[in-house]
Amino acid sequence: MSNFRKLLVWQKSMSLTTKIYDNTKSFPKEEIFGLTSQLRRCAISVPSNIAEGFGRDSKNELIRFLNISVGSLFELQTQLEIAKNIHYLDEEEFNNLYEDSREVERMLIAFIKKIKDSN
Repeated sequence: MSNFRKLLVWQKSMSLTTKIYDNTKSFPKEEIFGLTSQLRRCAISVPSNIAEGFGRDSKNELIRFLNISVGSLFELQTQLEIAKNIHYLDEEEFNNLYEDSREVERMLIAFIKKIKDSN
């Protein structure tokens, strides 16, 4: 594949990032440098690391950046739980975002496995 933009996992992670931004708009203003910022930075990290890894010269480097994306997703999932627990997200918002993040997670893990198996 010649372009990371064609990767479905990158496209899904971009969509998730947009949803995170939309959902955090309603967070309290005092959270702009706290949980709002953390959620947004984690979300941004996922497609960004997929793209950066894709631009590297080796499969090992690609895998390393994909693993960073997985770590960012786990961080994002934890912060979503916190946002739900402190009532910044309602149950439906949380479930939708969490399921989207789990879908990206499964896709990334499968992609990593496919790359490793191709060696």
